[in-house]
Amino acid sequence: MTPREIVRAQIEHRETSPVPYTLGFESGVAEQLDAHYGTRDWRERLVPYMTHCGGIPTMAKERVDEAHEVDRFGTLWRIDRRPFHLERPAMPEPSFEGYEFPGPEAFVNPTLKDDAAKALEAHPHGFSLVHIPWGLWETYWGIRGFENAMMDCVAEPDFFEELLDRLTELFLTHVAQCAAVPADAVMFGDDWGGQRGVLIGPERWRRYFKPRYARIYEAVHAQGKIAISHCCGSVADILPDIIEIGLDVLESVQPEAQGMNPYDLKRQWGDRIAFWGCLGSQSTIPFGTPDEIRAEVRRLRAEMGRGGGFILAPAKSLQPGTPTENAVAVFEAFTEET
Repeated sequence: MTPREIVRAQIEHRETSPVPYTLGFESGVAEQLDAHYGTRDWRERLVPYMTHCGGIPTMAKERVDEAHEVDRFGTLWRIDRRPFHLERPAMPEPSFEGYEFPGPEAFVNPTLKDDAAKALEAHPHGFSLVHIPWGLWETYWGIRGFENAMMDCVAEPDFFEELLDRLTELFLTHVAQCAAVPADAVMFGDDWGGQRGVLIGPERWRRYFKPRYARIYEAVHAQGKIAISHCCGSVADILPDIIEIGLDVLESVQPEAQGMNPYDLKRQWGDRIAFWGCLGSQSTIPFGTPDEIRAEVRRLRAEMGRGGGFILAPAKSLQPGTPTENAVAVFEAFTEET
């Protein structure tokens, strides 16, 4: 089977050997492995199971000065620190008065088709996806500011819904751009959860986001593509709703968050949704021993991969500060079967 066929089989809940994986590296970690091995040749052992073939610039920014950028909604971001800081929201008040909402033309990626063709030519056997980052919730608070957004969903429900409706129509045009790309999937990113649960609560998520994402996932399926969403934090309380509206793959599956034990999720929902991730980036990877890391990877493969529905990955790409011996253990455990 090709890497693409293996990934698709897992998403369709068919067991495979090997279990597919993805392994990303944040700044400096890959270089730690270069130094450990004394060469870059170790990178050749990574199987490119999944291929990113372009995306939609949902949060593209333009430089204002050395310390600031402005996005296409008009929000000012401070960029001379990490994480980036929202300096001034595009809409400081819950009102559209005097604000010109950007049209879909502001988010067109004119090179998407060519970018995808190059990526697919470079990795013809990988499972391909188009990326639409910053989903409805993250875009909302990017326009209003996080604290304002949290208050809007309670104190300004009419405004909250109107802005979400406008964003939903915009995201449907983003999905429409993907129709010209022969990718296997469209991947979204929207962090609905914190460590302890859904940020705005399950009931408000169901009111505001469930019907709108149902439309977005339906548009993806209408193109014959698979719907994937990245989401950090705890979404256990709304997982049945996420499945109901048609999400095919949930990515990250952060095991440290409340209710997100991957083995429990597998037992409850593993025949209805695929999980991508599950290796703890706040626990096992930074704080486990190399032997503990290898044991957990073996367990994830055996239990999460049983019956299909699993793609192995760290919940987050390997982070700066990861001990070199732990990064080596993750890499070698991931590649030992290939």
